[in-house]
Amino acid sequence: MKYQNRDLRIKQIFTRKKHSCYGMGIGIMILDDVYPGFPGDVRNASGFPYPIQYEIVEGIDIKQLVWNKDKSPCLKPILKAAKKLEKMGCRAIAAECGYFAYFQPEVADAVDIPVFMSSLLQVPLIQQIIGPKKDVGIICYQKQFLTDTHLEKVGISLDSNYIIAGASDDYGCTELDKLWNWEVRSEKPEAVYKIQEQQMVDACVDFCKKNSSIDAIMLECTGMQPFARAIQQQVDMPVFSWGTILDYAYSVVAHRDYYGHV
Repeated sequence: MKYQNRDLRIKQIFTRKKHSCYGMGIGIMILDDVYPGFPGDVRNASGFPYPIQYEIVEGIDIKQLVWNKDKSPCLKPILKAAKKLEKMGCRAIAAECGYFAYFQPEVADAVDIPVFMSSLLQVPLIQQIIGPKKDVGIICYQKQFLTDTHLEKVGISLDSNYIIAGASDDYGCTELDKLWNWEVRSEKPEAVYKIQEQQMVDACVDFCKKNSSIDAIMLECTGMQPFARAIQQQVDMPVFSWGTILDYAYSVVAHRDYYGHV
């Protein structure tokens, strides 16, 4: 393990508004559901080079967040988790699933720290990067449950340049279902890395072949991030994910110094 030296410019400490702990990084809301995540998955803290503080959204599981049409019962537990993470001292708040996009405005309004509720917040930025004549290829878990409301609440214009595909419902990525599909998963969900990686790579490659206008990939799901590099090696284009937005989130709330020479 590599240990950093103390920052010698910190000569005095002071109390920050509503913060009980210090030296914190990103606070991440996770569903009240039991399943594992490979390193790189937002649920697996070991894959990130900055502090992660988790808070379970009590009583809210995948079925309630993703499958159920009425999402109003989710709001109160989500706001409670967000406020607790803020009080703990987290510099920013995120969530483990792109479908938390549904609650981006409400959470951002409820706390005084930056909020990144969905990886899909990156889509408007990607659209500016690639230009209006090319498309953002959004790979989500299940396309049938990603509604217009989800998209609009993270600033995505419904008539803009994006195409959506579902890893499960369009491409049959069974290893994802083994973790998240409450109808088919086992009592103790598990997945095989090589199988899940190949399924994700195959899905993205086919998605891009069938849609030549795609110039960047947006991986919506937390469990897709571990395979972003393998996907990029095959599609040869920018790949955005939960990993890229978490890295960005931390960089803006705990900016690093630059060392070099002139």
